[in-house]
Amino acid sequence: MKCRHCASELTLCLMDLGSAPPSNAYLTGQALHEPEQWLPLRVLVCTHCWLAQTEDFARPETFFGAEYAYFSSTSTSWLSHANRYVELMTKRIGLNAESFVVEVAANDGYLLQFVRSRGIPCIGIEPTAGTAAAARAKGIDIVESFFGVALAEGLRAQGRSADLIIANNVLAHVPDINDFTAGFSRLLRPGGVATFEFPHLLNLVTLCQFDTIYHEHYSYLSLLAVSRVFSKNGLAIFDVEELPTHGGSLRVFACKSGAEEGFIDKAAHARVEAVLQKETAAGLHAEAFCADFQRRAETVKNDFLSFLLDAKKKGKSIAAYGAAAKGNTLLNFAGIRPDLVSYVVDRCASKQGKYLPGSRIPIVEEARLQETKPDYIVIFPWNIKDEIMEQLSYIRQWGCRFAWAMPRLEIR
Repeated sequence: MKCRHCASELTLCLMDLGSAPPSNAYLTGQALHEPEQWLPLRVLVCTHCWLAQTEDFARPETFFGAEYAYFSSTSTSWLSHANRYVELMTKRIGLNAESFVVEVAANDGYLLQFVRSRGIPCIGIEPTAGTAAAARAKGIDIVESFFGVALAEGLRAQGRSADLIIANNVLAHVPDINDFTAGFSRLLRPGGVATFEFPHLLNLVTLCQFDTIYHEHYSYLSLLAVSRVFSKNGLAIFDVEELPTHGGSLRVFACKSGAEEGFIDKAAHARVEAVLQKETAAGLHAEAFCADFQRRAETVKNDFLSFLLDAKKKGKSIAAYGAAAKGNTLLNFAGIRPDLVSYVVDRCASKQGKYLPGSRIPIVEEARLQETKPDYIVIFPWNIKDEIMEQLSYIRQWGCRFAWAMPRLEIR
């Protein structure tokens, strides 16, 4: 396989999770009687540009089709994060009724609803039908398509160039990362800003967050690798923020190449240099950085499996919360089935009544917890575990405890 960015031959393996079905390919009852598609799940690293990436086995339509079931608005903490971002950017770049904002991967309108409520014109780009419909129900104009150069040039020809383009947790999801990023440089107005949020590869490895590896994530991103991708495709990074979201993310600020002088100040430059130095100091862009990741991931898997088996031997009942892609990676890597985790609760109505891919654990409404009163609830989306524990605090009434596996097994 060749690197998706620079076309160099890939030889360095960061992680091998065996094989798994697409992480958001939730199963209907009928599908339980049919075969499932399982694909190898390995991450390779380019030693030329240092872009980490999964092996190619399927087109994005396989993962982001009509049945795509991830709706961003189900997390209250993520909604708060989006609202704070809109407030920040409105002040920082002076957005008003004369501005134009585009969000790529707008999902169900979780963020653009806050743009629209401030009277700022906006559109969303969203290829998945269900989430696009949910965004339209909020009154948001949606272009139902994948983003790239062709779409960007079409929008620009319609006079829809942007003062701000938002790309939260989508840069990792695109197979053609060059075409995708080049689209931003085409669509930005002179003086426009694009922001990108993505989980930081440095945290993924150092904190052993291997459950964020799944087929929808084509790339695993460092600031150095992103800066090289951007530079080749007409964008320049002028600022960066480190965020706590998704176990540790970066928010990168970019403009058209050649326009940096209008944005860079000493503080912004220092922030960019600090993150790059942190990556270098950790050895992120050296082969040795990958050496111990596989062993540590297997230790997490084995500890979690031992916990489930021990609880089973003691006659304890175990449920889970959050039918998240993270959980599916862990469950399928560990080979866990409904005999160890009886069901998983999820607030998203589009997932309820279905089954997790691979493990085939049923997805149910929260009311099932009160009915069955399990001894343990395993939290799969550990990045919002505080929100979940507060939401489910009533389980303490019958002595139930929370557990999560990442980055190490904890029981509370």
